[in-house]
Amino acid sequence: MVAFSDKDLDKTFAALAHPTRRAILTRLAQDGSASVSDLAEPFDVSLMAVSKHLKVMDEAGLIRREKDGRVQRCSFDPASVDAASDWIETHRKYWTQQLDSLAAYLEGPRNIGAGGPRAGAGGEPPSNKGERPNER
Repeated sequence: MVAFSDKDLDKTFAALAHPTRRAILTRLAQDGSASVSDLAEPFDVSLMAVSKHLKVMDEAGLIRREKDGRVQRCSFDPASVDAASDWIETHRKYWTQQLDSLAAYLEGPRNIGAGGPRAGAGGEPPSNKGERPNER
């Protein structure tokens, strides 16, 4: 069973919700580590504003920070994104099954078979308590 922590997912999705943070994360994922001042360079915001964005990303577990002398370097940590991706995939599978069942029902008995629509096809929606629908 894959456990999804609501608080961790909330932090991850909140951090990913801002375009500046997504751009910083994309840069770190592509280029590896970078200093805070290097990350701030392409944006028309203060170094303090970028530092606040980095704090949100750090608290969400999206980046790692390291001190290299007086320079603070940041790097991408994919673990939080992997957890969010797993959560999305679990819900995508569930809703795909539900929509396929609905499509079969709407097409009528000619495509469903003699028994009519399958009762409960797809099961219940995934819970927010961390269980995948097939593992109950």
